[in-house]
Parts: sequence; C-alpha cells; structure tokens
Amino acid sequence: MNINKPVWGFFVGLLLPFLGDVIVYFILFHNQMGLNEYLMTFKHPLGNDMVPKAMSLGLLINLAPFMYYTNKRLDGTSRGILSATVLYFVIIVLLKYVW
Repeated sequence: MNINKPVWGFFVGLLLPFLGDVIVYFILFHNQMGLNEYLMTFKHPLGNDMVPKAMSLGLLINLAPFMYYTNKRLDGTSRGILSATVLYFVIIVLLKYVW
C-alpha cells in the first residue's frame, strides 16, 4: 500500500486532532467537568471561549505525523496533513474572532 498520497495525509490530519482533544481533556479539564460535558461543548461551540483553545491544543498532535512523514520523504502524505491542519486553523480563527 502506497501511503504517499495527500488523501491519506488529509484523513490522518483530520482524525488525530480528535484524539488530541481527548488528551487535552484528561490533562487540563478532567477535574472541572465530565468527558460527556466536555464533548458537548464542541457540539455548540459558538460563544464558548474554551472550544478554540482546546482545539488549538489538540491540533498540536498533528506535528508528530507531519514530522515523521516529512523525514521519511513521503511529501504527499505530509502535504495532506498540512492541508488538514490549515483547515482546522481556519475553523479555529473563525470560532475565536468571527462567530
């Protein structure tokens, strides 16, 4: 299987921040609220200042596979991860400053 495709990287780049958000919950917010309540804040993110912060911290997990695929010279996959990260970045900026 050839994983040097931007589609594969985009898929990885979209799914890993969800895992990152759960890790952020267990590090920062598990004393303040339950996991179900934390995940429900993502369902209605407008007007909630915590959501863009948690999303941006969860997005840091994309750095590891991006560096891995870049060092392995799988540039198509790393390009897909970067494009998914940019998409998340645009969503975070919109949540924080526009909506």
